[in-house]
Amino acid sequence: MIKITLPDGSVREYESGVSAHEIALSISEGLARNVLSAEVNGEVWDSNRPITESSLVKLLTWNDEKGKETMWHSSAHLMAEAIKYFYPDTKFAIGPPIENGFYYDVDLQGKTISEADFKKIEEKMIELARQKNNFERKEVSKADAIAYFKKNDDEYKLELLEGLEDGTITFIRKEDLQIYVEVHIFQIQA
Repeated sequence: MIKITLPDGSVREYESGVSAHEIALSISEGLARNVLSAEVNGEVWDSNRPITESSLVKLLTWNDEKGKETMWHSSAHLMAEAIKYFYPDTKFAIGPPIENGFYYDVDLQGKTISEADFKKIEEKMIELARQKNNFERKEVSKADAIAYFKKNDDEYKLELLEGLEDGTITFIRKEDLQIYVEVHIFQIQA
């Protein structure tokens, strides 16, 4: 059993591997429906990531700035997946949340997106969101990340990796795809 300390100071015990979503569900179904992510020991985690040690946990909703950032970050990746559907040769650089939304830097390989395309991209995003797909989190070495992006001829992600010291890179893969739809490129201390 691990101890989860909530912001109000209350402590609850759970089996190791409990997720923020499961913690929220143990409090109330309404809370569970609204949790977007969690702050675990000061670091934002997705709501389904297993918590394996006693931790301080804050459940994040739309009412929290970091909850909004989570929603916008995920939305940026949904948009990237929708764009990739209509423009398969697109290459992606970064897709961060910003103060009041999100964006994704894209290279359409000579094609253009017009205002008329926005509706179909938005509809595809909604379709993808409704699928409620599961995602697999995978930690890889910098060398493996470089090999993956070289194989996929992805110069933008390779450029992001250049400045990092060796450490671990997080890939997040949609369960039914053999491609990584989201890649967090940051160094985790080795």
